[in-house]
This record gives sequence, C-alpha cells and structure tokens, in this order.
Amino acid sequence: MGIEFYWYGVRAIAYLDGHTMRLHDRSNVDITRTYPELATLSTAPAGRRAVLDGEIVALARNGVPSLAALRQRRRTPVPSAGLVSAAPVRFYLFDLLHLDGTDLMPLPYAQRRDALQRLDLTGDAVDTPPYWTGDAGPAVIAAAGELGLQGVVAKRLASTYQPGRRSPAWIKVPLSSTTEVIVAGYKPGRGRRSGTIGSLLLGMYDADDRLTYVGQVSTGLTDATLDDLHPRLDALRQATSPFTQPVPRQHARDAQWLRPVLVADVTFRSWTPERRLRQPTWKGLRNDRDPAQVRLPT
Repeated sequence: MGIEFYWYGVRAIAYLDGHTMRLHDRSNVDITRTYPELATLSTAPAGRRAVLDGEIVALARNGVPSLAALRQRRRTPVPSAGLVSAAPVRFYLFDLLHLDGTDLMPLPYAQRRDALQRLDLTGDAVDTPPYWTGDAGPAVIAAAGELGLQGVVAKRLASTYQPGRRSPAWIKVPLSSTTEVIVAGYKPGRGRRSGTIGSLLLGMYDADDRLTYVGQVSTGLTDATLDDLHPRLDALRQATSPFTQPVPRQHARDAQWLRPVLVADVTFRSWTPERRLRQPTWKGLRNDRDPAQVRLPT
C-alpha cells in the first residue's frame, strides 16, 4: 500500500498543454479563474503536456487546511487580489493521468506516482507531497494527527486510475479525537425522530468560566440511547439558555434548555475556526466527571 496525507479541499484536474493550463472540478466545471495563483503551474513542466489530479487546499497560518478560508474562495468565482492575498491556496498533486500524449491511467499507482515525482512540480502555490510504502502506515497516521490533518489515504500500489468513481483500492482513513462535553440543551426530532430528541446542544467552559457553545450532535444517537436520555433530559429542563453568549439563531430555534450537569464523550474530526466541533459523534454519558472540569482547549 501507498500512504498519503489526506488534504481536505477542492478536488481538481489540471490540464497542461504547452504553456497553458485549465482547472476543472469534479463536476467538470472550469475553475481556472477562481484560483489565479495556480497559473504558475502552466510553466512548471517546461512545456510538456500533462493531466494531473490533486486537491486545492487553503491553509491557515499554522499550515493546517482551513475550511473557512476555502469556503470564502469557493464563493467567489473571480476573486479580488485582496482575497487571493488574504486566503491563498495551494495545489497538492497526487496523480498523473496523461503525459505527452500517453495515457497513464492503466498503469499501476506506484508507476504513476513515480512519474509524477520525476516531473518535480513544486513552486509557490504547487506541491507534490510525498507518499510512503511498506510498514510506514502507523507512523504516517500518527504524523497526520500531530499535524492536525483529517487523516490519510491508503492506495494499493498496483491499482489503476478509475475516473468518475470511488475506487475501492483507495481507502480514506479518517482521524478522530475524543473529548468531553456538557449537554446543555436539545432540539426536538423530526420525521422518524418526531416526539423524541433530534440533536443535543453541547458546551464547554472557557478560561473565564463561561459556558460556551461548541456545536450539536445527532450522529450516534441510537433508539436505545434516545429512550434512555429522554426522561433524564426532561428532568433537567429550564426556561433560559445556560450559555453565557447567545447560541446562533439557527441552532437555538426550538431548543429545550437544560441545567448543564450532564457530561458526555463525543468523537470529532477537528475544530472549526469558530471553535465548534466538526462532525461530532455521540459516544455516551460520563457519570464520573464534574461539569466544571470540561474545558475548551487553549
């Protein structure tokens, strides 16, 4: 297997023809003008013709992919110079599909990747990150966690490129963390969950002892869990929000507020720039924890 870091961004195909370049997203929409800083790629391979696959990523100052910055760029088909400067992107290349008229897609992944490395496409806004083979998997996964990335991708070295479909030979290995949260409210369910709980509103205390909203969770709430939680939560209902700052209106709408005494574990992928849990999943209540000890990470 080949192991690569998983860079969360916009999947894109780059078409290089001599000294011109076009970028298309996975829906085949031309996005060349959306990312003008990537125009330097057109001159990188010394006039060669190539089709490349990769991920356009917006990085925060700490070098970790920023979904907020990426959303800002995606909303603007033709960005201003100021936006390009404030939210720059990089194009991380991970596959070579055609080179100088030769179709490389039937070749094994290892051969395509080696051919891509030999092109040496590295510059101010373009990079070809490394990949690892052998028994490096656990170390690469650990490194991804230390770097704050969302995971890795494992690819069979003998796999061909399969356009237009999710290849079973390419497997995403997402990383998740576990944290303690305070259950401070819930929203009524709809549809199949009508008459019970739709999602739980979660909080943590900040450095000034203010209960701060960190998101809501609905994934992982089984029917048995809901049956157990419902009477517990109803006994804790109160008229006003326990959060120090207002909860965003769309999340507070129809909320039933609770005394913030229940502590639970959730897993999640990462923190958003707004200090919210990304993709949390319910794991269960913690009866051994004091809510005052549940703190936002600094």
